[in-house]
Amino acid sequence: MSSNIPVPHQSNNAAHDADEIDLFELFQSIWQEKILIIIITAVVTVLALIYALTSTPIYQVQSIVKPAPTKDLDELNGAGIYKLSPAEALVQVGASLESYETRLGYFKAHQELFEPLLSPNKSVEQNFERINREYIKILKTDAKKDESFANYVGIQLQYPKGMDGAKIANGFVEHAVNLEKERIAASLEVVINNQLDRLRRKISNARAGYEASKEAQIAQLTEKDVLKKAKLQDELEVLREELKVRRQNRIMQLDEAITIATALGIKKPATPSSLANETRTSGSVIRTEVNSQQNPLYFMGTEALNAERDALMARENDDFTSGRIVEINTALKLLEHNRQIEVLQARENEDLFLAELAENRKEISRLKNLQVNMDKLNLVRVDQAAVEPTAPIKPKKSLIVAVGIVLGGMLGVFAALIRSMIRKRKNAA
Repeated sequence: MSSNIPVPHQSNNAAHDADEIDLFELFQSIWQEKILIIIITAVVTVLALIYALTSTPIYQVQSIVKPAPTKDLDELNGAGIYKLSPAEALVQVGASLESYETRLGYFKAHQELFEPLLSPNKSVEQNFERINREYIKILKTDAKKDESFANYVGIQLQYPKGMDGAKIANGFVEHAVNLEKERIAASLEVVINNQLDRLRRKISNARAGYEASKEAQIAQLTEKDVLKKAKLQDELEVLREELKVRRQNRIMQLDEAITIATALGIKKPATPSSLANETRTSGSVIRTEVNSQQNPLYFMGTEALNAERDALMARENDDFTSGRIVEINTALKLLEHNRQIEVLQARENEDLFLAELAENRKEISRLKNLQVNMDKLNLVRVDQAAVEPTAPIKPKKSLIVAVGIVLGGMLGVFAALIRSMIRKRKNAA
């Protein structure tokens, strides 16, 4: 066992010494090629520096807007027919700014501002598609974060030297705001016109309702008059028939009384007392007179009875004998003209009798004269206007040079190792 123990011990020490020798040789080999490493590092660094110095500088600007104060929307909201909160206005401006069509419209109207980025062999839409994809970015609040106090929207633009980036960024925002103002003005006009149409229909319906009500009132009055006239005429006929019967009955009574009076020899009006004085039988006087009782009709005498009978026979009608007939005839005469119906039909300006018409006309006048100055309407507040930057964001020269130095050193070390391995193989051969 004593012969087996030192063998692995010697082997481990040898391996350890070999590792130390290899590591030392590695550094020695690298050091021997330090000139090569320095040259490669210098070359790569110079190339990086040349790239940093020759690359086109890229600048960046951004324009940000936030909700406007509530008072800036008072003129629009004060009309009472269109409501827009500052938050809603910001959302609408943001939607307009985010719209591809909105940005394309501004690009088409101001292509001269994008001259350095335009390719002559491409269409307007193709040029904008590339510019929009590579240089334009929409800024807005992160929906995942609860930062309602930091609501904003804006546009970020990267551009090469030679362009007025601040003018473009501010122009995009101004274009989006103006476009939204035009949409609000159009919407406001539509709302006003719809409101005016509603009020006009309301007035027309009120007039139609009034006409129908007036016609119904006239029809009711006419029907009432017709019914009343029919009842009066029926009553008049009944009364006339009754008077006729009474007259005929009276004639019959007179005929009977004339017969009795003729038989009694009564020519002149008499009384039972006066008649008794003329009649005596056996020296006795017969007196038949009952006080408080009406004398029989024949006591009037044949002369009076015949006169009354002749008058009744000659009478053409009995209307004058009844006060009710006079009243009925008066009522029928009055029913020939219903003054209330005549007044209703003679109305010229019937709008004066529509109570709600004045309010509707007042509202129509207000809506027609309603004007909102969109030029003074501030939908949003410019929180950060784009200004020309003092330095480009790309290329970062110091970073490029530092990366060039590191990359050059790594390439130099790699080249030194390869050269060292080649040299060793040649020496071993």
